[in-house]
Amino acid sequence: MSADLKKTASPDSPHGDWLELVKAQVESLRFGLVQLVVHEGRVTQIETTEKVRLPASRDASSPKS
Repeated sequence: MSADLKKTASPDSPHGDWLELVKAQVESLRFGLVQLVVHEGRVTQIETTEKVRLPASRDASSPKS
């Protein structure tokens, strides 16, 4: 299962605000992606995709005979 969370940074946000948002998104992930969308040299959107890893099944890892 994956979830897309989109946060839009305010156009007049100071530099540190979007950095703090990115830091929080990275810290909240175990497996996933954090992408920055930049428009005219400014971060305008932060996209987070989280991956949920399932444990490997013994049946799937052993060859069938």
